[in-house]
Amino acid sequence: MLWTPGQILRTRPLRIDTILGMGGFGMTYKATHLQLNYQVVLKTPNLSLQNDPEYANFVRRFIREGQILAKFCQNAHPGIVRISDLFEEKGLHCLVMDLIVGQSLFNAVQQQGRLPDTEAVAIIRQIGEALSDIHQAGIVHRDAHPGNIMLRPNGQAVLIDFGLASELMPTIISSRHPHNPAFAPWEQHIEGSGKPTVDIYALAASLYYAVTGKVPTASINRHFRNEVLPPAKDFGVKDWVSLAIEKGMASDPQKRPQSMQDWLSYLRESIPSTVADVSVQLKSARGVDYTHLRDLLAAGKWQEADRETRKVMLKAARREKEGGFTVESIDNFPCDDLRIIDQLWVKYSQGHFGFSVQKKIWLEVGGKVDWETERKLDDRVGWRKENRPLPYNDLTFNQNQAPRGHLPAGRRFLVGGERLLWILLSHRDL
Repeated sequence: MLWTPGQILRTRPLRIDTILGMGGFGMTYKATHLQLNYQVVLKTPNLSLQNDPEYANFVRRFIREGQILAKFCQNAHPGIVRISDLFEEKGLHCLVMDLIVGQSLFNAVQQQGRLPDTEAVAIIRQIGEALSDIHQAGIVHRDAHPGNIMLRPNGQAVLIDFGLASELMPTIISSRHPHNPAFAPWEQHIEGSGKPTVDIYALAASLYYAVTGKVPTASINRHFRNEVLPPAKDFGVKDWVSLAIEKGMASDPQKRPQSMQDWLSYLRESIPSTVADVSVQLKSARGVDYTHLRDLLAAGKWQEADRETRKVMLKAARREKEGGFTVESIDNFPCDDLRIIDQLWVKYSQGHFGFSVQKKIWLEVGGKVDWETERKLDDRVGWRKENRPLPYNDLTFNQNQAPRGHLPAGRRFLVGGERLLWILLSHRDL
């Protein structure tokens, strides 16, 4: 039985809107709750397997997925998709889950190309923390590939599709050991392994895909045919990110970190300690909420963060209605707020962006308020091309490609001219 768009279920007030996808074991639909008027995702077992002798096991696995997700609904985890119902419709079991508005990590890379290292790491770390909690609950996901990592517009990453999840060290209930060949370790192909190292491999492989834009060499080919996985650093990826990938994708499961937190430590420890250890207290002197700016920067959404920076600075300067700054408003900008904004940029760019980074460059090129110093600063931070200031839309919002100090966009959002930039850069709290 295949549900069709427009069909209204009998058991629940739900109308099928569209078919989202069909996997090896599940079918997903987008649906509307007619009484509450909101959209959800419905998932059912794939009935193409009805004649499979192990179909009953597949149904039990499907119900088990609902039970696993229910464990995490009691204390909602932002990185794990939430389930709200489990019911039967004409003998067909159905899970009701949140609709994640956004796109998968796989599609994001397909559309945009490889992601900046920091953006990819921010996504993978969110999923890694979710998987760490899942492992502590005695569950292994076994399918944490880019197609199952959803990205909300606010930068939140959410892990979906627990259809292959199992107890740690499971009793194998099927002769089939499903997997995504490019992202599953070889032992999952052969043994259907349920150890945490399976998820560590998959997440490291997902990070490889995100930062290189390339699907990794299948692990079974690496293990049995000696095929090579091109190192991530060959694609311009930072050494510490490449090392984390190498550790997590080790062919021998015993040579991988044995817990998710151990693997995540490679991502933490590789960031320069002077930057990574900065604890930014979001206590504004003017009551400004900096959480959205923090979340955008943590997700590596540099252009959105740049625009948000202008918004929060206008709020802190109490110039929202005017829509621009004055010399006095910048000169008297609250110290606490300037420090918060700068530290957030420095922290999440690993010292690559920030007003204090720009100030250091300004001092290096002379630290004066004159045309020659302005030209040198523009050249160093990439704000000028062919002796002309770059239009805002031509700036580079990719950390791997942007020069050091390129963002925030300096005088380009300090409406009022270059004089405001010099006042900002000479501010006593930078």
